[in-house]
Amino acid sequence: MTVTPAPAPATAPAALPPLAARSRSVGGSPVRDILAVTARPEVINFAGGLPAPELFDREGIAAVFRAVLEETPERALQYSTTEGEPTLRAALAARLGTRGLPTDADDLLITTGSQQALSLLATALVDPGDTVLVESPCYLAALQVFGLAGARVLPVPCDADGVDPTALAELIRTERPKLLYLVPTFQNPTGRTMPAARRADLAETAARHGLWIVEDDPYGDLRYDGEHVPWIASLPAAADRTVLLGSFSKVMAPGLRLGWLRAPDALRRACAVAKQAADLHTPTVNQLAAARYLDVLDGHVAKVRAVYGERRDAMLAGLADALPAGSVWNRPKGGMFLWARLPEPYDTTALLRRAVDHHVAYVPGEPFYAADPDRATLRLCFVTQTPQEIGEGLRRLAQALEKAR
Repeated sequence: MTVTPAPAPATAPAALPPLAARSRSVGGSPVRDILAVTARPEVINFAGGLPAPELFDREGIAAVFRAVLEETPERALQYSTTEGEPTLRAALAARLGTRGLPTDADDLLITTGSQQALSLLATALVDPGDTVLVESPCYLAALQVFGLAGARVLPVPCDADGVDPTALAELIRTERPKLLYLVPTFQNPTGRTMPAARRADLAETAARHGLWIVEDDPYGDLRYDGEHVPWIASLPAAADRTVLLGSFSKVMAPGLRLGWLRAPDALRRACAVAKQAADLHTPTVNQLAAARYLDVLDGHVAKVRAVYGERRDAMLAGLADALPAGSVWNRPKGGMFLWARLPEPYDTTALLRRAVDHHVAYVPGEPFYAADPDRATLRLCFVTQTPQEIGEGLRRLAQALEKAR
């Protein structure tokens, strides 16, 4: 008689190693989470930072893609250099030169959206524990990038013109930061623009104290009032220590995922090495199409500016009736966003659910702060809806806030 041995007790599988500490310490984007909740068509959504899709130049963009694929398919469908397609870098360099910033093609690195440029800079510049200074409030995804890099992120007090120079100098003296991150033109989330004199002051401060400046400019072409203010990167005091970031997302199409950075040689080369490790290069066909589209971009942007300017004015005209007495807001000269502060004791994070129940959405100000958030603030995007939709959305917002009193 054969005796079959009893099966051995099942061994529980070993636990997997944990995620990297940096991925556990930084959460997702609250704005993306809000957009997921408010994606229903009945919601008038002032929360996103999305260009108006009806203004995309579908025919013009399709035409340049067709031309690229018909005339140079072997190049368009092939791998490219990490630094970017020479034709796009040359055209972009010429564009920057005509706007007061002499630039060679070799000064530029093409990136997969300007968000990647920011990530590459964090890889190349920031070691865990390094101090990074940011505006207060600050572009939310920059806080994510620096958080993932392990940086110690400190806010610089700001006024209506941006970073307070006195406060900045004191933080540099006491905290010894490695870089200052700024969106000086039509800032996200506040929409404010730093005047030329303040920019010159910051450039001198960076030169005096040995500080990198990261100047992010995704909205600069979307100006509705006033004159162009020179980039910090164009100021002699900061020329060797300023990185300028730009994007085609807001003026061409975000789906192309095309951005760029202009940086001093050593830093740009370090970013190129980081990009090689990230994605080798930005899609070739998109770059070649964008290089051709640059020839007609200014005409398209002029049309977009006219529409967005009307939408900004529509939102400004309706705010007094929509927001409670004692509220304050700015009048941005360009960009996509308007910033408002409600009187105490309003908490815009707590009130968001009530607003969504009234089929309107905004972004609470809280997640834009590196520290000590002002919970009475909120960001409104005015470019995605028509003036009529903006008026209706503000009416719904007024109803939601009235019931919160």
